[in-house]
Amino acid sequence: MRRRAAGGIVNTMTSDTERDLGAQPIAAIMVMHGLKARDLVACSTEQITHKMVSRAVKGRRLTPHVQRKILNALNSAAKTKYVINNLFSY
Repeated sequence: MRRRAAGGIVNTMTSDTERDLGAQPIAAIMVMHGLKARDLVACSTEQITHKMVSRAVKGRRLTPHVQRKILNALNSAAKTKYVINNLFSY
């Protein structure tokens, strides 16, 4: 997709980058432990938001840094030792 900016044409999205990747395994894990987004936000020692957790569950592509924050919050809330590959399929 291309969009005209004030300084010229800017490429806003490459064709090989998919942003919406569908439901992720983290959704089933949270249900299995009876957790909601607010539980992860409350247990987190790092700054995460409900929006970050929502995007993780819905399958929006997250940066590795945000993925680690979500992972740490889930491990804290569920008192388990998951790894990133358990939570995300991309």
